[in-house]
Amino acid sequence: MKKIFVFILPVVLLGACTKNIDRFNNATKQPTTVPAGPVFTYATRTLSDMLTDCSNNNSLRHIVEHWSQTIIQDATVYNFNATRMNDLWWNRMYIVLSNLHACDSILASPSTTSPVIIKNQRAVTDIMAVYVWNILVNSFGNVPYSQALNYNNLFPKYDDAKTVQLDLEKRLTADLAALDPGSTSFAASEDLIYSGKVSSWVAFGNSLMIKIAMTLADVDAANSKALVEAASPKAFQTSATDAVWPYFAVPSNNPMYNAIVTSGRQDFIACATLIDTMKLYSDPRLPGFFTTNSAGQYQGTRLGETNGVIFANESKPSARMSLPNSPFTIMDDIDMEFYRAEAIERGFNVAGTAEQHYDSAIAMSIRYWGGTQVQALTYLAQPNVAYTTAAGTWQQKIGLQKWIALYNRGMDAWTDLRRFDYPTMIPPIAAQSGFPNRLPYPSSTYNEQALNGANYTQAAAAIGGDKPETKLYWDVH
Repeated sequence: MKKIFVFILPVVLLGACTKNIDRFNNATKQPTTVPAGPVFTYATRTLSDMLTDCSNNNSLRHIVEHWSQTIIQDATVYNFNATRMNDLWWNRMYIVLSNLHACDSILASPSTTSPVIIKNQRAVTDIMAVYVWNILVNSFGNVPYSQALNYNNLFPKYDDAKTVQLDLEKRLTADLAALDPGSTSFAASEDLIYSGKVSSWVAFGNSLMIKIAMTLADVDAANSKALVEAASPKAFQTSATDAVWPYFAVPSNNPMYNAIVTSGRQDFIACATLIDTMKLYSDPRLPGFFTTNSAGQYQGTRLGETNGVIFANESKPSARMSLPNSPFTIMDDIDMEFYRAEAIERGFNVAGTAEQHYDSAIAMSIRYWGGTQVQALTYLAQPNVAYTTAAGTWQQKIGLQKWIALYNRGMDAWTDLRRFDYPTMIPPIAAQSGFPNRLPYPSSTYNEQALNGANYTQAAAAIGGDKPETKLYWDVH
């Protein structure tokens, strides 16, 4: 029997070609308008996740020798080709900045919201952008800035790092002038740091000004002095205004819960550099930082060490570190007290004495990590801790104690470690480079050398070479 095939499809398609099919280009599931608040929330959450994480996204706890590892040693020996932290760090920070830029663009559009509230929201958004730009510059050096965040420019130039940071100071000054504490900002459900309280953002912005200015103190002392003296009275004065990101139950949990608990990894352990220092000073924060090992002792290993290293025999990050709802501190009054102590030693006109601010910072840190005020006073009374009797220069005294207090704050600890050059880090076994004074430009997934070659080459030459050992312009010691 002969089979007859009826071809209908070509006829249908031919008929369709005569009609307007532009409607299929409409993104029916994409919102036509996006409110600024959730965009701000997403940007700040992404930032906190990056700063909190302990996976390959962020191996700074290893670089500052707070943590070590038992098996996989790529992060501990500065193997950026394997961890790709430099790629991930670059990409995520620019994602945060892109979202903050989008948030500001939405806020700049016509709206029925009060102009005062909009002005506060835009200032808060830019303050967070300044915070992120400062991280990028202190991580890489020269970075795309003036031509960045423009999707029509695929090959942005790299701006000089100092020029960027001086511009950040100007932006921050304008943002602080724009803030009106008599009004509100983002809703509490959108601003998870301060619940829209503008007076707290004033304190945060002034604290950020001190943070940037003090980083430049060795290369721009007059500018640093003026900014710190103006900002100090309005910066954090108590822990009530600390900038803290709250985490909750899964899926809104602290990333370290995923990296340590749900992953089942038996890898992250204490670094001997930190744990031996804390034991030497009978530091009451040890139980807050680490667990004891199977023998009831606090023990860590050198970076890169694998011989004889058994997970059960080493101290691990305390359970507090990896709770799903463990908050992350973005910036706090402990930071400011150490900065004030340093500022006074530099001859800046800041109230109090260096010793008072030094003692205050350490005592607050001890209480934060579960210690008591009595333990803090006992710790500070030790001759090798007390400000008037501890050995070394003021840079060494403050540098050592701040390095301990910045536990779990890898980026900040790394920046200050480079500024003070103290304490001295112990080179990892089989290190892939010298101590990383910066992160190399992206070279794996986000290959700047290939994708933005001319600008990359110029930037690498300007800073002295795209190497981890290359010092940033403010790292003059």
